[in-house]
Amino acid sequence: MNDPKDSPKPKKEHQMPACSCVQDPFASLPPDLQSKNKTWKSGFRPVTCPCCSLEYWTNCEGDLCTDCQMKGIQIPKAEKQS
Repeated sequence: MNDPKDSPKPKKEHQMPACSCVQDPFASLPPDLQSKNKTWKSGFRPVTCPCCSLEYWTNCEGDLCTDCQMKGIQIPKAEKQS
């Protein structure tokens, strides 16, 4: 009568994975030294092209869009005063 299939199974609580490759390696560090979650645009900055006023995101130093760069437009760099 006591069939093992009919007995209630204990519920398993959600457990963290034991593998160290899935765990946060910086968890033991203080909060100011832990790595920050980076978004896809963390290395990008918003730019408006000075020639054609196109607004876009870039990770390059220059402010010219690719279309203006292909046309050969160059912006003179300001000279540093000493």
